[in-house]
Amino acid sequence: MGVTRQKHAKKIMGFYKHNFQFREPFQVLLDGTFCQAALRNKIQIREQLPGYLDGAAQLCTTRCVIKELESLGKALYGAKLIAQRFQVRNCSHHKNPVSGSTCLLSMIEDGNPHHFFIATQDQDLSNKVKRKPGIPLLFIIQNTMVLDKPSPKSLAFVQKLQTNQLVPEYQKQSIVELKEKEGLVKQEGEKRRKRKRAGGPNPLSCLKKKKRKTQEGQEPSAEKKKRRKRKRNR
Repeated sequence: MGVTRQKHAKKIMGFYKHNFQFREPFQVLLDGTFCQAALRNKIQIREQLPGYLDGAAQLCTTRCVIKELESLGKALYGAKLIAQRFQVRNCSHHKNPVSGSTCLLSMIEDGNPHHFFIATQDQDLSNKVKRKPGIPLLFIIQNTMVLDKPSPKSLAFVQKLQTNQLVPEYQKQSIVELKEKEGLVKQEGEKRRKRKRAGGPNPLSCLKKKKRKTQEGQEPSAEKKKRRKRKRNR
């Protein structure tokens, strides 16, 4: 069962590496519900997660998650201790802390530029994460960490990329610059000048004109010869 689960995770990781440029060390954002589930199921996140993802991982959380765990009191004291061991990523809620789920959603806005994983047991948060393409989701089932399969949103995004229906703006700009550098982009003025170029005069018409001139030039010379003959006869 462990081998099958490992193959499943490796296949999913390949999808995110190839299509969304995920690289080691993997940035994993954890909320209080995931820490509580790990404590209840005796899962050593720091030791087990890198092996499951088949790569180095940086476990991190936010101040809002820790503040939320503190506000919940003794019931989640153990989860708070676990979360405090992880790196704290800066969020935009320094003065006014928000719920852990709201904070984690804000960390993956604008296309998830920092390539975060989200680790949570919150079903509502999971559903919102699945609506955004390119965000791996981790959760715990029966004392086992599981990497969720790519969401329909992620699959649709990749399909559009493969059919060239969706090209990021930075790629569009780089394509234009490359074409200009290689001289593949032609100015409209150059195209119009080429169209104005017409062929030379018809060579047959020129030849006809020359023949007419020669015929006209032959007529006076013939008359002169006749006159000379008449004079000699006289």
